[in-house]
Amino acid sequence: MKRILIANRGEVVVRVLRTAKEMGIETIVVYSEADKDMEYLKYADETVQIGPAQASKSYLNIDAIISAAIAWKANAVHPGYGFLSENASLAVACEENGIAFIGPSSSTLRTIGNKSRTKEVAKSLGIPTIPGSYGVVSDIDQTIVMAKELGMPVILKSLYGGGGRGMKVAYTEDQLRSQFANVSSEANAAFGRNEVYIEHYISCPRHLEVQVLSDEYGGILVLGDRECSIQRRHQKIIEEAPIPNIEKPIRDNLWKWAEQIMKAIGFKGLGTVEFLMDQGGNTYFLEINGRLQVEHPVTEMVTGIDMVREQIMIAAGSHIDGGSVRISGHAIECRLNAENPAKNFMPTTGTINSLRLPGGPGTRVDTHLFPGCCISSYYDPLLVKLIAHHTTRNGVLRRMTRMLDETTLHGITTNKDLLLTLLKNERFLSGNGDTSLVTQLMSKK
Repeated sequence: MKRILIANRGEVVVRVLRTAKEMGIETIVVYSEADKDMEYLKYADETVQIGPAQASKSYLNIDAIISAAIAWKANAVHPGYGFLSENASLAVACEENGIAFIGPSSSTLRTIGNKSRTKEVAKSLGIPTIPGSYGVVSDIDQTIVMAKELGMPVILKSLYGGGGRGMKVAYTEDQLRSQFANVSSEANAAFGRNEVYIEHYISCPRHLEVQVLSDEYGGILVLGDRECSIQRRHQKIIEEAPIPNIEKPIRDNLWKWAEQIMKAIGFKGLGTVEFLMDQGGNTYFLEINGRLQVEHPVTEMVTGIDMVREQIMIAAGSHIDGGSVRISGHAIECRLNAENPAKNFMPTTGTINSLRLPGGPGTRVDTHLFPGCCISSYYDPLLVKLIAHHTTRNGVLRRMTRMLDETTLHGITTNKDLLLTLLKNERFLSGNGDTSLVTQLMSKK
């Protein structure tokens, strides 16, 4: 692998560029008209404009990406996360053109992209799954019958969704009727597929993850676990590794189940197996993500492993040693977003007038920002990822608070104050945060 095209934008491009340069790999970065002035373009060996600001005509344009890869002689494509990172069609296009896709095979992406299919695999292995339709619900009458069998509340989800999009909770039959068409429409807009399935809704769960690395020869390595329960609108804003306040038998089961299901589907690459834990401590398989996760830095901090490097090596055919790795200390990531929590997390736009980012022992900052950077409404609001590491969870909480205090970003409204409030919340401090915490905090304001 001598030339990699990075098919993404923002901080994940910077992340992949850094590892590629350390490995002596040349890089090609694509960009849209809206991103033509991004400073990170200077660090690539080649840059290619692939379309206008609209993501559908640039970062989601498979033909444009493949054309750029061929024209600039890339022999691999790294999709980052979001956009096309779990799109089987991009993997197929790479395969057809003799270009390595740095991720799972197209057939595996199809398998894990179908949430119903992966639930069936988990169930066949004896892994607990959330009661639901295990397939598409095609009309509202069928959905209401199923909902009555499952018991209210229920959640409607896009069969091919992810990232918190295409999801609605219904507490009554009337809500279910009104939301069915909305979920189907939102799923079609976000993922190009309108199929919907239904599950019993677990109220106030914890969102838990296990990171797994697998090669094409059957080798598998568990890279530990993460807690990702602090979310707004089903999207994460604080993550940590390892999971706090959890009993060892539960952690052991999560690792075992993650390894079992990845082996069963023949997964190759870097993937995350996700679970929900209800208020009674019961854990259920949720889904598999076959890509680099936004929160991957906390795992890198506690394992010392460069996960992008491992992705590239596996795509190039390398073996990995099986087993698990040594977890050292504790790490937390806070996502600084361009949004206004006081206005239902409405995305904000503007120009970064001044910028001061933190440093010091045990810190890491992942961002693409620079003074004068223009934040548009076209893309995800993620601005900066602050990552802290320490020998203890209490130590890392203090370090992250200090990092946020040191962070100054003028010209745009962010969620910084909310992050500071969350870090001081008693439930979060005790390791008892769940997906309802942000909503409950905001309802008191």
